[in-house]
Amino acid sequence: MGNTESVLVQKRLARFRPEERPVVEGVFDRLQGGAGGPSAAAGKTLTLQMLQCSMGSLAPDSMVKRVYQCMCCIDPGQAAPAATGKPSTTAASGVGREQLVIFLADTLRGTAEERAPLVMAMSQRGAGPAATVVTCEQVAEFLQDLISAVVQILVHRGRLQGWKPERMGDDSLGVKLLAEQLCSELKPSDQGGCDVSSLEDWIFRVSQVSLYLEMLVAEGLNVSLSGRPAPTLLPPCRETPWKELKSLLDLPTLMFLAPQLPDSYSAPWRLVFSTRLHGESFTRMVAGLTKRGPTLLLIRDTKGHVFGGFASHAWEIKPQFQGDSRCFLFTVSPSLRVYTATGYNQHFMYLNQNQQTMPNGLGMGGQHHYFGLWLDSNFGCGHSRARPKCTTYGSPQLSGEEDFTIDSMEVWAVGKPPEPEEGEEGQGKKSILDMDPEVQAMMEMDREDSAQSGPQGTRGRPGAVRGNKKLKHSYLTDASGPTTADTSREFIT
Repeated sequence: MGNTESVLVQKRLARFRPEERPVVEGVFDRLQGGAGGPSAAAGKTLTLQMLQCSMGSLAPDSMVKRVYQCMCCIDPGQAAPAATGKPSTTAASGVGREQLVIFLADTLRGTAEERAPLVMAMSQRGAGPAATVVTCEQVAEFLQDLISAVVQILVHRGRLQGWKPERMGDDSLGVKLLAEQLCSELKPSDQGGCDVSSLEDWIFRVSQVSLYLEMLVAEGLNVSLSGRPAPTLLPPCRETPWKELKSLLDLPTLMFLAPQLPDSYSAPWRLVFSTRLHGESFTRMVAGLTKRGPTLLLIRDTKGHVFGGFASHAWEIKPQFQGDSRCFLFTVSPSLRVYTATGYNQHFMYLNQNQQTMPNGLGMGGQHHYFGLWLDSNFGCGHSRARPKCTTYGSPQLSGEEDFTIDSMEVWAVGKPPEPEEGEEGQGKKSILDMDPEVQAMMEMDREDSAQSGPQGTRGRPGAVRGNKKLKHSYLTDASGPTTADTSREFIT
């Protein structure tokens, strides 16, 4: 770039390793050459057509135009897009070398403070030259273009990790839902719009914005830097019969759900149950769930709502709650949201079958007969009850109606399977408590109630009967749901 480059441009270049700087400085000449134009000369600029030749196959044309507009707005003297969003005088007919270098440095190695003006410029497409704020709707439109570009990059670069988009859900709907979710984290200013300060705060908190922008620029402009390998946005997928499957998942939903899993769960995703493949059978679903390690359940009800839960532990058939605080519930449609443990109780996971005194089915969060997510052992029906929210996860009603009917369901194993249990030889003869987990659960509840309630433990409780030790499910509910602290069972004495 010669000795005439600005001090600010030199500082931007200093962010890159010595071996990376020639790559960054060479992008300008390569873009001109790639468009079939003459070799670059001093004072030459990049045109929109040149940018389209490089990025056109990897991003929507609207996103390419946003990038071009942003580059044109950069003032090399300020090293940021002009506050008015108006193209700088020197770049009226294109993008100069220094503008391109500043753009590359701020998108690939910049801070939230430096990226915020870029996002502002790319969001206000068509907003007029005097705009200093953007609306949440404009940011959402920018995000839709950005996420669409990332999905295209994953497909065209062959980074699908075994996933088959043609056998999955609608990516265009997933793009809108993911953009809305990311935008929901944006906090507008007091005046209702989004200024540079609010965008900076948002970019700092929501790491996906910088990640996706960096991927777009690095891939779209073919800037290969040794110090920053391409990010992996999808988990590996293995052992999935794609020819027979039409999955409820889509690529943007995967991009949202995968980062929510604990860091140690980077093992390939494996489909272990699907109503499309295995039929509507609770027994078959349980066989797919157990001894699989962490799993992710995905359900679509007959009202079109898509939701589910992540189980951090291998499921066990027993009448006690299981799991830990890494479990969560989530919705996919009509909105992408994750609901994590509140700490109120430890009713994370429940799975029971073929027992008479405890509920039979699969549940996550809440309490017996009032779960945040419940699938009855009579497969095909379930409920999601939250008035106002699930005590375990803080989630609202996930399904279209409180009592829902399953349209389709999938279970994915998403972690390392548990180690096989050791043989039972030499462990001695088991008592009836060891053999029957239901009896064990009943005795445990008796001990808890005796310790906590005392002789007056049944006073005022609906349905309490003295003098006869009997297991009774009392949930202290009225017409609107539970009225006391979340309790899953009681011993009535």
